[in-house]
Amino acid sequence: MVEISVTYSGNKKCDLVHPEGARLRTDAPKDIGGEASAFSPTDLIAAGLASCILTTIAMWAERNGLKIDGATASVEKHMSVPPAPRRIARLPVTVRIPAGIPADMRERLEKIGHACPVHASLHPEVDAPIHYVYA
Repeated sequence: MVEISVTYSGNKKCDLVHPEGARLRTDAPKDIGGEASAFSPTDLIAAGLASCILTTIAMWAERNGLKIDGATASVEKHMSVPPAPRRIARLPVTVRIPAGIPADMRERLEKIGHACPVHASLHPEVDAPIHYVYA
């Protein structure tokens, strides 16, 4: 269990503190009155998805003697369109893995990425495809 402390600091911003001391600030997007001076709460979900995929893959790769140093991920956050309630609708992720990963291990690597805890925690209505590129 991890308890994250959140304090509303005014002007649509919150300050977050992790029990180990890391700090973040969130800000609402401009289209709903924020300044977009920091990640929004939904941006953190998108970023968490991409970083979780890479971290989960990296842990598997290390256990299997593979190096994925330099791997990257990018994620697009698409919000629902009114009149639907405001929520994340789509989070397509592109993962770029070094080409040195043997072809016979790529299918397993991709399954590992799809099984990351954040991806597994998303509501089924959130479209979150993951595309892998080996280069």
